[in-house]
Amino acid sequence: MKLIEVNNKTTIREFLEVPKILYKNDPNWTCPLDMEIENTFNPQKNASFKHGGACRWVLKNDQDLLIGRIAAFYDEQKANHNPQPTGGMGFFECIDDQQAANLLFDTGKNWLAGKGMQAMDGPINFGENFVNWGLLVEGFIPQGYGMPYNFPYYRTLFETYGFKTYFEQYSFHDTFSRPYPEQMRNFGERFWRKPDYSFKHLEMKEAEKYIRELVVMYNKIWSEFLENYTPLKFEDFYGIFQEARAILDEKYIWFGYNKGQPIGFLIVFPDMNQVFRKLKNGRLGFINILKLLYYKKRAITRGRLLLSGVVPEFQRTGVVGGMYIKLTDTMREHGMEELELSWVGDYNLTVNKMYNQFGATKEKTHITFRYLFDREAPFERFNNLSKKFEKDRKKEQGNFED
Repeated sequence: MKLIEVNNKTTIREFLEVPKILYKNDPNWTCPLDMEIENTFNPQKNASFKHGGACRWVLKNDQDLLIGRIAAFYDEQKANHNPQPTGGMGFFECIDDQQAANLLFDTGKNWLAGKGMQAMDGPINFGENFVNWGLLVEGFIPQGYGMPYNFPYYRTLFETYGFKTYFEQYSFHDTFSRPYPEQMRNFGERFWRKPDYSFKHLEMKEAEKYIRELVVMYNKIWSEFLENYTPLKFEDFYGIFQEARAILDEKYIWFGYNKGQPIGFLIVFPDMNQVFRKLKNGRLGFINILKLLYYKKRAITRGRLLLSGVVPEFQRTGVVGGMYIKLTDTMREHGMEELELSWVGDYNLTVNKMYNQFGATKEKTHITFRYLFDREAPFERFNNLSKKFEKDRKKEQGNFED
């Protein structure tokens, strides 16, 4: 076998070709756009390069055929918020061969160790956890936009190498063909009539205002939820928004307010995978651009809840229920049939219960693994709980109104 670093046009093209070769006969796999993958590794597009770096490799067999790939990366601002400096690996693809997988994993580990890392998480994204995060282990069905898909044998490759489960991620599906429970609908509608509360969907003409509100809320929520949270910067998230603007629908991004102050949000992406499945090879040539424009208005019947949150002081008011019904009613009115609620960690008992109360069913499980370079070091699973949320978990009642 031959390992080759990705550092020119030829190897970049080979890196992009690996999954197209491996999944060519798998009807569940959707080819992502080459452009989206390459933007991840472009320092001009990815803010993670400001405090870190990345390297990629492809693997060939003795017949010079592509059989695997991997990327390794680190962000020093995030790496040091762990018990040991931790980098990441992702975009992993490999034939069903443990020796080949081990070579790829070793390469990522050794590169990260050379950067001062002592552990690696994977498969994860080089950037925020909105997309490309986790290994699929249950629910091998067509995935929503940005959600990873892989072969079932990948779990064995990871665990045989020595990766351990850091946390699990669950994706729920809400099918609009069924009505919501009467109690839930009545509660939402009563909430809309409360004079101190209001709900609005994003308006593109005022996008900057909404994104600023979103970043303030996001940082407030996660700084309380995570012990070692790295704040999201407006410039970075606004850049992500601008990149995704062409596929967003303002009617599917909702904000909740109390006395005019933003207190919660729900962000849904139309499932562009339903369009990408009709394109060829992830390349935006002239024909594929025409197809994208045509099918974007005709083929999308589902969405993916990408981000959601309520600021701490309003988390037990029911505002999320009010927003959720506003959002899903709007989606129904525009012909959408299903919403994927992804992803929620196994440690987040509140949201897991809430999704069940919405009537959604758990359809998929992904795992984020961690590998400690010191094989004698004690391994601890991620719980993601601050002292405040530990208390909340112990008193969790599971009521929709909470």
